[in-house]
Amino acid sequence: MSVAKVIEINASSKKGIQDAVQHGLHKAAESVKKIKGAWVNEIKVVTADDGSVTEWRVNMKVNFVVE
Repeated sequence: MSVAKVIEINASSKKGIQDAVQHGLHKAAESVKKIKGAWVNEIKVVTADDGSVTEWRVNMKVNFVVE
């Protein structure tokens, strides 16, 4: 039997949503082992005065197996 834990993290990228998720997961993997998945539950953007997107932000829940 295994036990999983869920943590919540925020990440951002100027490139896009996928890059923000990848950056967040890679950073989390530096201290958390056996990451099994993530659920992106919120997406936000920062905009310039003209309405163009300057930064993508994601909030996600990451689950991993506890040893």
